[in-house]
Amino acid sequence: MNKNSWFVVVILAVSAVLLTIGIVRKVKSLKSPQQQVIAVIPKGAANMWWEVVHKGAEKAAKEAGYRITWNGPEVETDREKQIQCVEDALIKQSAAVVLGPNDFKALARSVEKIHARKIPCVIIDSPVDTEKYDSFAGTDNFRGGAEAAKIIGRKLNGKGNVILVRYIQNSASTDARGDGFVQTLKKEFPEIRIIAEQHTQGTIEDARQRTVDMLTKHSNANAVFAVNHPSSVGAYKALQNEKLAGKICFVAFDSDPVLLEGVGKGEVEAIIAQNPFEIGYQGVKLAVALLKHQKVERNRPVASMIVRKDNLAQMKRDYPEALGL
Repeated sequence: MNKNSWFVVVILAVSAVLLTIGIVRKVKSLKSPQQQVIAVIPKGAANMWWEVVHKGAEKAAKEAGYRITWNGPEVETDREKQIQCVEDALIKQSAAVVLGPNDFKALARSVEKIHARKIPCVIIDSPVDTEKYDSFAGTDNFRGGAEAAKIIGRKLNGKGNVILVRYIQNSASTDARGDGFVQTLKKEFPEIRIIAEQHTQGTIEDARQRTVDMLTKHSNANAVFAVNHPSSVGAYKALQNEKLAGKICFVAFDSDPVLLEGVGKGEVEAIIAQNPFEIGYQGVKLAVALLKHQKVERNRPVASMIVRKDNLAQMKRDYPEALGL
């Protein structure tokens, strides 16, 4: 065999080895990575509250030896984008899906599609209009709204006028907070009236503008309750703009450094603070348990907390991640 022939043989042999290695790697990439990937799909990826959820989800995944993908719409009003994120998770053959539905009805079909593929599905934060999921982790939102009503009711000595700053319609978690607030006032403080309420459209600025509008039209308001992070921050800014911060009782739902500063100043009566870090952590932890074929509870409640001026320092020290610090 001449030199040229040997050269050809060597080249062919090396090519065969490289091809084999490439095929093996390709097969492994098709089989193993997505078996270890949990798709976490938030209501709105740009929201600070959901970034804390992200941290909790990352911690749970790391502890269990899994990875997560974090993919969701920029704003919580974008139902179509969130539906597409679910489709992407299915196309990529994610091992499990952890979903915070941004619309009670619109995401039901997506959840049912996950179920049909026999992929474990954990719902976090906000319910969805189907029973075809494996577990739920989140706050008792109705109870949180009821707690806000009791704080305002006691502060007003059972008499007065209240403005309710709601959130996007069909966001089940925030609807439940508003319902808990309304029903508790009606039952326990019948002489307190809700004189105005509006649904905001998902941004702090929209909440600010709508709250200013309600405050302008209803100068006899004694209190304000806002049902989530953007509506609470927006409502607080409205009270500051109108020189009413500290003069009108204000209860916020969800924490933010701005709201915590308001508690310290006496301009925010209380914050009903969820624990977004724990919601993300428990959501992924449930998904991992399902992947290991372990039995999990249908509902895993995550306790909320009440932040007031008298416990502010302790809460900031003990729960910095939950408070968004």
